Amino acid sequence: MGATSSQAVSSQPVRLTSLSRGAGCACKLPINKLENLFTGLGAGLPAASGDLLIGALEGDDAAVLRLDAERALVLTADFFTPIVDDPFDWGRIAAANALSDVYAMGGRPLIAVNLAAWPGEDLPMEMLADVIRGGATVATAAGCPVVGGHTIDDPIPKFGMSVVGLAHPDQLFSIDRLTPGDELVLTKPLGTGVIATALKQGAADPAAVAASVASMSTLNDRASEAGLAAGVRAATDVTGFGLLGHLHRMLRASGMQAHLDADLVPLLPGAVELTEAGYVSGGTRANIDHLAEVVHVDPEISAEVAILLHDAQTSGGLLLATPGGAALVSNLGEQGVSAAVIGRVSDGQHGHITVRSTGQ
Repeated sequence: MGATSSQAVSSQPVRLTSLSRGAGCACKLPINKLENLFTGLGAGLPAASGDLLIGALEGDDAAVLRLDAERALVLTADFFTPIVDDPFDWGRIAAANALSDVYAMGGRPLIAVNLAAWPGEDLPMEMLADVIRGGATVATAAGCPVVGGHTIDDPIPKFGMSVVGLAHPDQLFSIDRLTPGDELVLTKPLGTGVIATALKQGAADPAAVAASVASMSTLNDRASEAGLAAGVRAATDVTGFGLLGHLHRMLRASGMQAHLDADLVPLLPGAVELTEAGYVSGGTRANIDHLAEVVHVDPEISAEVAILLHDAQTSGGLLLATPGGAALVSNLGEQGVSAAVIGRVSDGQHGHITVRSTGQ
């Protein structure tokens, strides 16, 4: 029913991406602006204490509240403007993106509510229904019922979810637990930002868009479960701050540095070509500027690949840290998740990242 309705709505002369702001990413505020905001709030934000295992000041993917010795609640919310034109696909991507924060903490989603803003006078409500159906399809696949939500009238459409999950308090993933020798495993290819930017400008190849949508709408559940089984304790998901931005936050929180091999980082088909053509989002450029003093890219690496390492992602993969990266990648492959070991953590300058290639 959802697919039929989606096809009917998408035949209308409305391109959802033309209504969004911040081409090519999920419109997350630049990392420097968010950090300045939270610094200004200071004591008004709760830090981890007592049963609050992870609060606002830790800057992690979600908040975590311990219920008892074996259960902890994981709470998150995420929503954004359209990055694709098909409303059903947008809903699927937004749901996978919101649920990802729970998986990035080592939890499983329990229940969710929709968060929607919609220009009721300008876009048909049937289109919003398709967005909601898409989100519910992915949440249902995750075993997470969507039980309502809240919608406001807004000239710029937005959709996402608030999600409650459950985790074991002694098996949480967090961004501050990297240790020297950890190998970094990435579970999805990069490039969703540049492809979405090209799509908004009518320049994206349909095959590249299809690959990007397939990646963004895929849950990170298997990656999270495999990480738990492997004893992973440091992880995050890769979204608007890009691979290097999210890795930098992990390194800074853990007091570590890292070395990446650019040749090992998986990229979506068409991403390099679209980057070369100039379809780079403002969010990605902000990431590059913010990390200029802590990211050291060998000049032998192409400009396009260097940009994609900063590419502002939507519903990206998990970045997992473990001493046994090869074993984890093999386990993920058996479960149909294409992952790669892309680098290693070491002692050194806190938060710094060196990017080289295999031949160097």
